[in-house]
Amino acid sequence: MKPVTAVMVGAGQRGLYAYGPYALEHPDELKFVAVAEPDPERREKFARMHNIPKEMQFETWEELMEKGRIADVVFNMTMDRVHFASTMRALEIGYDVLLEKPMAHTAEHSAALVLMAERTGRLLQVCHVLRYTTFFRKLKELLDDGVIGEPITVEHKENLVWWHMAHSFVRGNWRKAGTSTPMIVAKCCHDFDILYWNIGRKAVKIHSAGSLKHFRPENAPEGAPESCLDPCPVRETCPYDVHKIYLNMKIKGWPVNAITNDLSYEGRLRALRESNYGKCVFHSDNDVVDHQVVNIEFESGVTVAMTMNGHGFEESRTMRYDGPEGTLRGKFDYRHGVIEIHPHFWGKSSIKVDVPPSESGHGGGDFGMVRGFLRSVRGLEPPLTSAMNSLESHFMAFAAEESRLTGRVVEMENYRSEIMRKAEEIVREWTGRRR
Repeated sequence: MKPVTAVMVGAGQRGLYAYGPYALEHPDELKFVAVAEPDPERREKFARMHNIPKEMQFETWEELMEKGRIADVVFNMTMDRVHFASTMRALEIGYDVLLEKPMAHTAEHSAALVLMAERTGRLLQVCHVLRYTTFFRKLKELLDDGVIGEPITVEHKENLVWWHMAHSFVRGNWRKAGTSTPMIVAKCCHDFDILYWNIGRKAVKIHSAGSLKHFRPENAPEGAPESCLDPCPVRETCPYDVHKIYLNMKIKGWPVNAITNDLSYEGRLRALRESNYGKCVFHSDNDVVDHQVVNIEFESGVTVAMTMNGHGFEESRTMRYDGPEGTLRGKFDYRHGVIEIHPHFWGKSSIKVDVPPSESGHGGGDFGMVRGFLRSVRGLEPPLTSAMNSLESHFMAFAAEESRLTGRVVEMENYRSEIMRKAEEIVREWTGRRR
């Protein structure tokens, strides 16, 4: 059987390092035949890795799409605000698409992508990699087996480690909602997807609160300069000092390779001077939250309290599911996971399940998802999560942000209806303009 042919649109962190390597390890399953990437060094590096000729290397996704359908599928790993137009065009041309999360920068555009996929008859799959991890598959299996009965209440926490918060959401590409997406969407659509998957019902009501509390100018230590490269009175004790993170020559991969392709000391220093990554975390232009709580009521009566915490001591997700027959507690830190089951019966012992690490990033989710996508493209199995299911997680995330901004409870039935109405208009406008 010939490998599925693919074009990579966006050879950044996810395209270059997370999903692209699958083709190198499994050349019988996947082959990249073209790449579109504005950064010439990343574009050329991806092309070298996958033996892509010069004529199949493009600076923009528009240039690539002008060639028509030159492969079976598109891996769309562009930035959030490029997702909508590039994916609409790919579906229109006839590509099946694997799309990095979040689907788009608004709920309406996310829904429009799903409608476009349905109308063109193409497969659209969103990179909800957590469904493909060993840990969350085991968690789903245990809940489906009824180890605690039907869940009644759930606590779920996305614990973002402090330096990741600073890198991506204070200094980095997702620091401003107006140029990317709200943090609860960009970071936690994964979490809403897992909750929707495990509970198996849609949300009825959502209320949310949160703010940017810590990374603000008024919280800067006295005398702290705007640039973290300038002399600073608290450099030795500041956890966000760029010298400890980006100028640490022992760190060869992420997050350093996200700010520069030149990993020499001089290259790193130049990147910090020329970009926002060199800013003091208290003097950046960030506006996304650093903590947010979302309360959700589902159709089945299950209540959920979900927290996004940008001040964790480690990168992890922790959770607790309480049911009439027991309590399930879990922790997943991308390397391994632990699940504890505490039955509600006298004399019955608790059970501990250790979940071992897996073959790729995100606890095996990266490669697991690519493998699943390719099998779906071949018609061997349905996607573990459809585009419509992914849309529900995005509805919850965007509704949470609306609630946070307005202080109101969002009634999800009305919210969905209004978003879908707007999405229909967007698709009509798009197809009308393309005629």
